[in-house]
Amino acid sequence: MNPNRRRFLRNSGAAAIAGVLPVSMVRLAFGQDDRDQDFTFAYISDSHIQQIRGAEFVRNWDRGLIRAVAEANLLEPAPDFVVFGGDLAQLGNKPELDHGAEMLSNLNHKLYAVMGEHDYYLDLGEYWSELFGDQYYSFDHKGVHFVVLNSILTYDEWTFERWETDERRMLEMAGLDNPNGSPFMVGERQREWLRQDLADVPKTTPIVVLSHSPLQKIYKGWNFWTEDAEDVQAILQPFDKVNVIYGHVHQIQYNQIGSIAFNSVMATAWPWPYPSSYAQAGSHVPIMTVPMNRADPFNERDATGWQFMNVHTGRVDLEYTLYDNTNRTVAWNGATGRPEDMQYQRTGARIPPQAHY
Repeated sequence: MNPNRRRFLRNSGAAAIAGVLPVSMVRLAFGQDDRDQDFTFAYISDSHIQQIRGAEFVRNWDRGLIRAVAEANLLEPAPDFVVFGGDLAQLGNKPELDHGAEMLSNLNHKLYAVMGEHDYYLDLGEYWSELFGDQYYSFDHKGVHFVVLNSILTYDEWTFERWETDERRMLEMAGLDNPNGSPFMVGERQREWLRQDLADVPKTTPIVVLSHSPLQKIYKGWNFWTEDAEDVQAILQPFDKVNVIYGHVHQIQYNQIGSIAFNSVMATAWPWPYPSSYAQAGSHVPIMTVPMNRADPFNERDATGWQFMNVHTGRVDLEYTLYDNTNRTVAWNGATGRPEDMQYQRTGARIPPQAHY
């Protein structure tokens, strides 16, 4: 089924649960004609679990991931799987990754993991790979071909020759607005792997690419940028329907380049402002981006959350329910309004934000 791009973009976006964790609903505009093949998957990203000392971690970041896992487990209908979109840890050390992985282990669903720069630049992803497996791979699910990329690589000179210690390399890459940083990239080896992976996939097959960085060039000063984005896009452009879903930017972004739709996801840790808010004159976000309603200084979880993706045949009347086993529900209906401007309607008794931590 060919996507109606205008309708797709109009009905994509974020929705806030009043007084609870914001939940973003991103609608993917393709799927099987047979509704029995429709499926959903949850997307959690950018938790930035940070160790303070010993067994003490930054509580707010912990709460964001714990909440996302708990609510993903309560969803009805249940997602087919969950994606974690990268930056599980803040400084990539073993205690942070172990702590984050322990929280993710509470998911009741199969997990697919994406590498983030905060997971990578301390030991170049060695321990992350022990926990989660390959740094890039692909899989098929109900007629959709998924590709997971490690898109946060950079030039060998920056990675291997510039820094006296691994810790300094991690700290330099962790900065948002750091002139000592270096642009992200997929890299020639991985692009060749992608060509080979897609070589025998029919061009009519829906493709979903899961990356950490945007696979487009948004704003280089903040490294909202992938250096070889055009080369990756050229590999994807021959396919009829492609969706790139990425983390890293801690905000909602939309874009369309040819047959490729781009959707970012929120973080469970903290929100970033849009680059255009602080950059020189001119917008540095994709033209289709709709600004989120944020931020509420009295709500530590405002503009953070997790995404719920639906791969379907074009139906608008999507509705999801949380807490249904207690007859206290939070539902979103994609047929009404722009999600990022809506408040969830709660039925039954009020649920305290901490009720299911």
